[in-house]
Amino acid sequence: MINDGSKQREIDKRTIPYKLILEERELPKYWYNVRADMTKKPAPLLDPETMKPITEEALRKVFCDELVKQELDDTTRLIPIPREILDFYKMYRPAPLIRAYCLEEKLGTPAKIYYKFEGNNTSGSHKLNSAIAQAYYAKNQGLKGVTTETGAGQWGTALAMACSYLDLECQVYMVKCSYEQKPFRREVMRTFGASVTPSPSMTTEIGQKILAAHPDTSGSLGCAISEAVEVATKTEGYRYVLGSVLSQVLLHQTIVGLECQAAFEKYGVEPDVIIGCAGGGSNVGGLISPFMGEKLRGEKDYQFIAVEPKSCPSLTRGTYAYDYCDTGNICPLQKMYTLGSNFIPSPSHSGGLRYHGMSSIISELYDQKLIDAVSVEQTEVFAAAEEFARVEGILPAPESSHAIKVAMDIAKECKETGEEKTILFCLTGTGYFDMYAYEKFNNKQMEDYIPTDEELQASFATLPEIK
Repeated sequence: MINDGSKQREIDKRTIPYKLILEERELPKYWYNVRADMTKKPAPLLDPETMKPITEEALRKVFCDELVKQELDDTTRLIPIPREILDFYKMYRPAPLIRAYCLEEKLGTPAKIYYKFEGNNTSGSHKLNSAIAQAYYAKNQGLKGVTTETGAGQWGTALAMACSYLDLECQVYMVKCSYEQKPFRREVMRTFGASVTPSPSMTTEIGQKILAAHPDTSGSLGCAISEAVEVATKTEGYRYVLGSVLSQVLLHQTIVGLECQAAFEKYGVEPDVIIGCAGGGSNVGGLISPFMGEKLRGEKDYQFIAVEPKSCPSLTRGTYAYDYCDTGNICPLQKMYTLGSNFIPSPSHSGGLRYHGMSSIISELYDQKLIDAVSVEQTEVFAAAEEFARVEGILPAPESSHAIKVAMDIAKECKETGEEKTILFCLTGTGYFDMYAYEKFNNKQMEDYIPTDEELQASFATLPEIK
C-alpha cells in the first residue's frame, strides 16, 4: 500500500524500484521512546543555577524548542519522524543487518553472529541519524547555525553533513587529542563547511580557564561541550546540539534498533544477546531500546551488554550520582554513572568513548540490573578489530570494535559450551580515518591505561552536593 496524501491505493510492485518497496515496509516512521515503558523513569535534569529540576524555558536557551520537548517527554512511546527527515534517511536507510558467516567459521562457533552496519554513509557512522534530526529542527526554527563538540570526529562529521544539506552554519569543538590524531576526519568536516577548533581553546572563556589550570591537557568531551555551549548561548541565532548522552539523541538513534527488529522478524530469528559500545550512550541506547521495551513490557527477554574502555569506565567503576554534563559546569546536571566532570581520561584512540558520564536512560537501566556492563583494554580491542577486518572485509572504528571484542568472546564461549546463542552487535562506524591508531597498534606502540582507584576517588570528591 502507498499513501499518496489523500488515500491509500494499491500499486503494482513490478513498476517501482525494489528499494522503495523495502522503504515502505522496513524504514521506521516513528522513533521509540523507551522512557514511556520504564516504570522508574530517569531522574530529571537539574538547573545548574538553582539545583532544581530544569524548566522547558531554561533549556530553550541552549537547545532547539522541539528538541527540548523531546528531552522532557517521558510518556509518549512513539514520536513521528518528520517527512523531511525520512526523505533524508532514504539516502542510506534501511541500513543492512548482516550475518557474519565468515567470522563464525573462523571462530568455529555454533553461535550465530549478526551485526547492524551503520557505516554506509559518508559520515561513516550512526551519528547521522541524530545529526539530521537536530539540524532539521534548528532550520525549522529559523536559526542561523549550531555549535557542538566531537570526540573522535564521527559526530562532528555527521553534523557538518547535515548542516551543509540544510544550509546551516556549523561550529565544531573537537577534543584536542583527536584533532591532532585524526586530521583527515577534521578535513571532512571542513569540506562540508564546518569550522573546527581544537578543544580546549583560547576562543572561549571556559577554554582559557581550563588551559590556565591544565596547559598540557589533551582535552575531553566535557571540555569541548563547555566551549560549544558557551558559544551557542552567546551567539544570536545559534543553539547547541550534541551527539550522545541526552535522551533526545537516544530517541533518534532508536531507528537502528527498530530496523533490527524488522529484519529479525523477516528472518524469523530472535537475538539472545545484544551488544553495543558505550561512551555517552547513543550507540548502545539506540540499538537496545526497542528490544528493552519488549523486555520491560514482559513480552520477551534478552541479555544486554554495554562495552566501555577501561581507560574511561563510567559504568563499571563510576558512581551513580548527579553530576555536571560538562567540565565547565554550565550545562544541566544529570543523574548518571559518572567518573566526575573533572575527570580527563588518557588520550586513547577510541576518542568517541572518552566521556566522563553515561546517558541517564542507560544509567537507570543499568542501576536496575537490566543491562550488563564490561570494560576492555584498547590493545585487545584493536586485536579483535583486525581479526574482524580480515574475515569480514570491513575495517571497523575503534569505538565499534569494543562491541566486536565482546561479541567474539561470547562466540568463543559458545564454542566451549556448545550453546547456540544468537548474538547481535552494532558496527556503528568504519575506521578508515583511524589509521594513526591502527599504525600504533601494528607497530606495537599502543599502550593501555587504566585509572587508579586513587585517581577516581579524587575525581569523585569533586562531585556537586545535591540536597
